[in-house]
Amino acid sequence: MSAAVTHGAGRLAGKVAIVTGASRGIGAAIVSAFAAAGATVVATSRAANSESLPDGVEFRELDVASENAWREVVAGAVERHGKVDVLVNNAGIIAYDTLHELTMKEWETVIAVNQTGTWLGMREVVPHMIAQGGGSIINISSIWGNAAVAGAHAYHATKGAVRNMSKSAAITYAKERVRVNSLHPGFIWTPLTEAQAPEVNDFVVSQTPLGRPGRPEEIAAGAVFLASDESSFMTGSELVIDGGYLAQ
Repeated sequence: MSAAVTHGAGRLAGKVAIVTGASRGIGAAIVSAFAAAGATVVATSRAANSESLPDGVEFRELDVASENAWREVVAGAVERHGKVDVLVNNAGIIAYDTLHELTMKEWETVIAVNQTGTWLGMREVVPHMIAQGGGSIINISSIWGNAAVAGAHAYHATKGAVRNMSKSAAITYAKERVRVNSLHPGFIWTPLTEAQAPEVNDFVVSQTPLGRPGRPEEIAAGAVFLASDESSFMTGSELVIDGGYLAQ
């Protein structure tokens, strides 16, 4: 018999979630939304301000490109809470240098955070999720994991990889009830985008049919859905929240 679907403030009641890149922007919004929905949340970042986290949310320092750091964070969550029901691989960075100008160091850094970090997170939680009878992994990709713009080739490479790794993992672990979906934000107004060149932001907004940036909490709402039992028949899917960008 399938699990009952719970709506409202208790949508994630009883669930334990790990969220990466939780210090600001989309990650911080997901942490707040998960906590409000009743989850026990382990918020991670390389440089999070734990004082800004909601009451009851744990903070753990995590370099997502570090195998040992992932092992410690996941093992610690299981030791303290007995399980991990949800993983949100949100940590990410971007580089806009063109292909012939990007340095090897910059390329490797983008790959390490966006792609290897996502892979390590999945690899570390999957055995625990299998042992406990299931779980939900939410990998934050991007509209630029589906479509391209000039210059951002390293970001495209990683977010396209996240999209397809998610599908492969979903198929691989479906029988173990480990669901894996990717979430694809459009242009979202965050500290990261605020720090970008205004002409970059203006261009992406101009290509967005709804004509405005998205808000972090709009992405967080999608993450709550994917983490909850409301999405129990979804795996290997792409949840696009982009103001119509990819519909063109």
